[in-house]
Amino acid sequence: MPSPFPGMDPYLESDLWTTFHTQFAVEIAGQLSPSLKPRYAAFTEKRFVTDSPDEVEVGITVIPDVGVTESGLTGAATGTATIAAPMEVTTLISERVPHVWIEIRDVENRQLVTVIEFLSPTNNHGEGREEYLGKRNVYLHSNVNLIEIDLITQGQRIPVKESLPDIPYFAFLTRVRKRPKTETWPMAWDQPLRKIFVPLLPGDGDLEFDLQAAFTAVYDRFNYEYVIDYSRPPKVPLPAAIGRWADQLLKVRGKRYSG
Repeated sequence: MPSPFPGMDPYLESDLWTTFHTQFAVEIAGQLSPSLKPRYAAFTEKRFVTDSPDEVEVGITVIPDVGVTESGLTGAATGTATIAAPMEVTTLISERVPHVWIEIRDVENRQLVTVIEFLSPTNNHGEGREEYLGKRNVYLHSNVNLIEIDLITQGQRIPVKESLPDIPYFAFLTRVRKRPKTETWPMAWDQPLRKIFVPLLPGDGDLEFDLQAAFTAVYDRFNYEYVIDYSRPPKVPLPAAIGRWADQLLKVRGKRYSG
């Protein structure tokens, strides 16, 4: 059964994202492959990105434990040294998160023709964003077409001169021959994901690719219908008006959402 949402499912922008992102990239490469042969091939590539959690701000707010006053003192000195039970806190530990992208190469020379990158929580903010922008800059100064698929609402968009519309999802295509212009497909909450162009070498034209078909295939094949608990609000909060729309939609689809 397909997702209850007409396009991107906002419930996937959560701890499911890394798994979904990997499956989505593989599915896109697989669906492109029949149209690419015999001259081209699509390869999925992977690297690991260090995802550093946000550091806790240091302040002077005190939450006293039993026997500890607001000043940080125990209140009275007994003259006897005792070993109190230590308080426990949770250490923020960086994780190595896999990031997958697609490379379309000419079969004969293995020339890199087009790259399909995916914006993710690990590469659109902080150090991960700086790393990604450096990699992106290399693409933009080469003979490689760059497609960027942005299906998350948190973090930052790709850097462009103009203001982007207030739309949650985008696909961007920066062609070698049209730089610095970038073709842009905005995708609203209540719309299916778009069909986009996948450019090849000069003289071979573009392929047309349906992002929604790939999304639906992944959602169905990997049983996200049973993995996602639609009775609760999504982990990444929705804007108020969109939350009401999602609530009604999920009720109509029988998901018993009550957020």
